Amino acid sequence: MLIGLDASRAFLKNRTGIEEYSYQTIKHLTKYLGNSQVVLYIRKNQESRIKNQEFPLPEKWEVKVIKFPYLWTQLGLSLELLLHPVDVLFVPAHTVPFIHPDNTLVTIHGLEYEFCPKAYSWWERFYMRVSIKNSCRWAKTIIAVSENTKKDLISLYGIAEDKIRIIYEGYDNSNSEFPISNFESKNNLEFSNSKIESKFKIQNSKFLLFIGRLEERKNICGIISAFETLKEKYNISHKLILAGSQGYGYEKIKSQISKSKNQADIILTGFVSKEEKWDLIKNADVFLFTTQYEGFGLPILEAQSQNVPVVASNNSSIPEVANGSAVLVDPNNNEEIVWAAYNLISDKDLRDDIIKKGQENVKRFSWEKCASEIAELLIDENIKTN
Repeated sequence: MLIGLDASRAFLKNRTGIEEYSYQTIKHLTKYLGNSQVVLYIRKNQESRIKNQEFPLPEKWEVKVIKFPYLWTQLGLSLELLLHPVDVLFVPAHTVPFIHPDNTLVTIHGLEYEFCPKAYSWWERFYMRVSIKNSCRWAKTIIAVSENTKKDLISLYGIAEDKIRIIYEGYDNSNSEFPISNFESKNNLEFSNSKIESKFKIQNSKFLLFIGRLEERKNICGIISAFETLKEKYNISHKLILAGSQGYGYEKIKSQISKSKNQADIILTGFVSKEEKWDLIKNADVFLFTTQYEGFGLPILEAQSQNVPVVASNNSSIPEVANGSAVLVDPNNNEEIVWAAYNLISDKDLRDDIIKKGQENVKRFSWEKCASEIAELLIDENIKTN
């Protein structure tokens, strides 16, 4: 049995959502496929990173560098699979190569571009629609990261229900500062991380936090508007930290900040490292995730794992992932976002209740569980072939 894993998105220097999923699934698959023959396909510029990753590769795993600079998947990976076929292929980042084994599994992370078309360029919409439709057609099994994504695939692309398997994402619980069994409200904790205080200019200040790509789909302008209302109506002392790299529509976000009366209290950090991300999360007063549409919503779990209450949208997969453990709001309703954020700041009973529910919620998810279910599918597909 020879298994191929597309690792081209797993070993990037700056990982965001899909890249983190690729990295974590491959990392944890080493436990379940350690005795299997596995080929990891990577890009040329990833050689040094895979040598220095934080987990060892099993002896039977081989790393194969595909040196195509352009059309890496459709030309480079396709040619490799033609010349050196594998029994099963797993693609964690939604783009299946034109040449692929019959037993190919692909993870589809969401169809956000179909629901928020104005938040993407025409080229992004065209490319994602074509590549994901083809991936769904070519793959034998589709992994959807949520029930909502499965429903979208069926209703929008006509995918057969029996072709889709739901496997939830996980979260990195190695960064959890607080044992889930020992709940303690963050109201009782002091903010003392001088490193990020200094770097992000938040000395002795509470803050609201968003982490993710700063783009139109993430409703950053709505978050800024809600923050301005919180300042004006309730005179909160908090700052607003927007952490993440620039995305489509960033200029509009930048313009809104430049015109804001509270510009000095809105902090753009740019892309943050893993350590900085966790330092920011664990010291936030409220985590804001009022986005327009999500295939899953991993940041919700990351915040909850650090005892941070979450305000999130009442749309797409978010109610499914939050499962009653976050305050859900209409992302287009400024008053609802303001009410939710202020009450989590001012009402200790509500805050403690949401934190406790969040800590219970994260127990449902883990990368280990995600990887074990993927491994089961990979092995099952190979058995069916033979």
